[in-house]
Amino acid sequence: MKYDRNHALLETSVPGLPPPKSGKVRDVFDLGDKLLMVVTDRISAFDVILPSGVPDKGKVLNQLSLFWLEFFGMKNHLITADVDRYPAELQCVKEDLRGRSMLVKKVNMVPVECIARGYLTGSGWKEYQKSGTVNGQKLREGYQNASKLDEVLFTPTTKAEIGDHDEAIDYAQTEQLVGAEMAKALKDATTGLYKKAADYALRHGIIIADTKFEFGKDDDGSLILADEVLTPDSSRFWPQESYAVGANPPSLDKQFVRDWLDSIDFNHQPPGPELPDDVIARTRAIYVKAYEELSGKKLV
Repeated sequence: MKYDRNHALLETSVPGLPPPKSGKVRDVFDLGDKLLMVVTDRISAFDVILPSGVPDKGKVLNQLSLFWLEFFGMKNHLITADVDRYPAELQCVKEDLRGRSMLVKKVNMVPVECIARGYLTGSGWKEYQKSGTVNGQKLREGYQNASKLDEVLFTPTTKAEIGDHDEAIDYAQTEQLVGAEMAKALKDATTGLYKKAADYALRHGIIIADTKFEFGKDDDGSLILADEVLTPDSSRFWPQESYAVGANPPSLDKQFVRDWLDSIDFNHQPPGPELPDDVIARTRAIYVKAYEELSGKKLV
């Protein structure tokens, strides 16, 4: 295992196992009939993996995903997150894995990022200002930045390789990629899960402005919820107390890091800069606050 100066986990390894397949944040080990998914403390912004980690960030993402998987009760890829029940070959690193990993089933992932938008912000707001649309969907006039949308939008994107950018696609393109039946299932699942989570979060003082889901197909062809779920990496969380239409409120997600990077005129190209200790500490506090307020639990 490789840790940085703040004891943030940057890279994972398991003696006797081949190196993992690494994404921006997750390292995935192939165990034959299942996968070990380890959530590191790496942080990316603008599709660039930064050299600094954020201590405990991986534990927040992992444990918040586990919370939502249980909350939804939808068929999902989880086998167990109890490291004491992991296979023998993983026991030598189980304390490194505790709280930040899960064993999951292998599923055939659907090649679409499924985004639900309940509020108009980010790239959606930029598109609306130019054309009055979001992902090609025509919206009424009169919305402002951070306005609540009249209905939840399904705004899918492609799945890009690391370093590339996901591309927005419309519903017709989604049907071309996965078929009409699957496209409808993805839309219904995405908007349905978002509404259930948004209602719950609002009762706990947090607005979920938007989020991304990923789905796979189980052996019987049914839809299965996979990867991360409603984390500060994949969502915009706004404290309700500071929400106001017309501007993006302070958020409980990685927007703080994006804003800091823009303040130093970062060109959004690798390599990314080292984060100062105060930015790391503030980011950690934001992530932990998001977890604890949504789950009602203290971070393990």
